Amino acid sequence: MAVKLIKISVIYFVIGVLIGMYMSMTEAFDFTPVHVHINLLGWMSMALAGLIYVGFPNAAKTKLAKVHFWLHNISLPIMMIGLAFLVSGVDSAGPAVAVGGTLLVIGIIVFAINILKNVKQ
Repeated sequence: MAVKLIKISVIYFVIGVLIGMYMSMTEAFDFTPVHVHINLLGWMSMALAGLIYVGFPNAAKTKLAKVHFWLHNISLPIMMIGLAFLVSGVDSAGPAVAVGGTLLVIGIIVFAINILKNVKQ
């Protein structure tokens, strides 16, 4: 799971940087919340989770690690696409943000449980 998390985090990093470059070039910063969340929840959080799993491979081998990976990577795009529509004025995109955000929080709680349960000295 460590390598998968690190590799997918780089994809989110590229997406976040491209959104930032687009906003800079157009001088339209409507997508700032999307840019920030993709960089924080995609790039940084997943890269750190991957590095934690490198340091603690027993935690990386658990079913909890797989559940975290899939919940995080299914919910984040749902939340970010919904947020992009929401900040673009599509009010009906609110439920996508709510569902994606809720699933993301559940995935992060699963990660926390995995770390607390399986990371030992």
